[in-house]
Amino acid sequence: MRDAREDAEVIFARALEGVIPGRLLEHCISRKGNELRITYDRGQFSLDLDTYRHVLVLGFGKASCELAVSLEAILGDRIDDGFVVTKAIGSSRCRRVRLAEAAHPVPDSRSMAAGREVLALAERARTWESAGEPTLVLALISGGGSALLCLPAEDLSLEDKAETTKLLLASGARIGEMNAVRKHLSGIKGGRLAEACYPATFVSLVLSDVMGDDLDTIASGPTVPDASTWEDTAEILRRRKLWESIPAKARRHIEEGLTGARPDTPKPGSPIFAKTRSFILGNNLLALKKARAEALKRGYSCLVLSSRLEGEAREIARVFSAIAVDIERYGLPLARPACILAGGETTVTLRGKGKGGRNQEMALAFLCALEDLKVQDLNLAFLSAGTDGTDGPTDAAGAFALPSMAGQARVMGLDPGEFLADNDSYTFFASLGGLLKTGPTGTNVCDMQILLLP
Repeated sequence: MRDAREDAEVIFARALEGVIPGRLLEHCISRKGNELRITYDRGQFSLDLDTYRHVLVLGFGKASCELAVSLEAILGDRIDDGFVVTKAIGSSRCRRVRLAEAAHPVPDSRSMAAGREVLALAERARTWESAGEPTLVLALISGGGSALLCLPAEDLSLEDKAETTKLLLASGARIGEMNAVRKHLSGIKGGRLAEACYPATFVSLVLSDVMGDDLDTIASGPTVPDASTWEDTAEILRRRKLWESIPAKARRHIEEGLTGARPDTPKPGSPIFAKTRSFILGNNLLALKKARAEALKRGYSCLVLSSRLEGEAREIARVFSAIAVDIERYGLPLARPACILAGGETTVTLRGKGKGGRNQEMALAFLCALEDLKVQDLNLAFLSAGTDGTDGPTDAAGAFALPSMAGQARVMGLDPGEFLADNDSYTFFASLGGLLKTGPTGTNVCDMQILLLP
């Protein structure tokens, strides 16, 4: 009998290999002499490096370090200066681009120092360009940039931003909602980095961790127009019942925006974006395609449900459990051996005091759903994991759910439902050997779910 857990782990690993940032950049970016060529889904875009006196590299996000290493290998000494902030540098090194680490998902003092450094480089680009020295700024952007690069608006403190971020995370807010608020509390997000560089030429190379590759949501959109408004920000906080809970200075800042006392973020049509371009290097759909190829290679029939799953993790888990039962009983939507794939970014509304992340919570909710359906004897494996290698404030990427785990847990005196109620999925799976620990992967294209029935 084939080992479904082992197959799921290998399929996930192959998906990660397909979205290694350095390889993606090298596939999309090439240089011939002084021509820098960018190949993307709609064709090619070229830059003549001879037309620029200066080249600067800015980067922020979990994948920005690997992207910087590859870009420096292509451009070499053509780079005047550069700065990249990421979650974990690892063993990567650059000669021209400086690397730094900061915190995620809640910003810290290093995040703020990174924000100041990036803004200083942006102002340097603007000064050169304004003095008649043409300047090219290349931005390397990936998921996690919202926290790793932090520069609160002038009347706010780091603590104001960090506390607001914590409240949004605990509320179950979607990434688009979180980033709309972050942009309006920031001095660098929501197009303001592009504004700081204007009139320099600005090209962004983006690894997407957002469903639909929405550029003004990825890393809170520092280099593109922002469609969200002060009114959107206030509505989100009220809908999430956080308006009275956020720090008073943050609430006052938004109120001043609502009255027109503070300008909104730069909008579509603003002249500051006339010399900006953005290109997607890779995304969750690409990872799913690589996973599908490996599943087919292993003999599974395969169905990709979606690359845009969102909603409460425990509710999405019930959908997967229902699909598993239908495959077992009716051979629908696929007959065994079957592989169901999906990706996206779910949320967790914190109700308990346990430890875990949205992927581990989904895996635990899947087990509880199987118990509710009284089908714990199925031969299957379910894996939910983050492609960045970290799930919430834990050292695990996610967790495996095997039907046998529920019975094993009860023999050990552990009630899966109680752990789910306390949002304590990490402790549960640590006790049963169900955690997937990859370490930081250097990439970030949302989460992935793999359901296998051999």
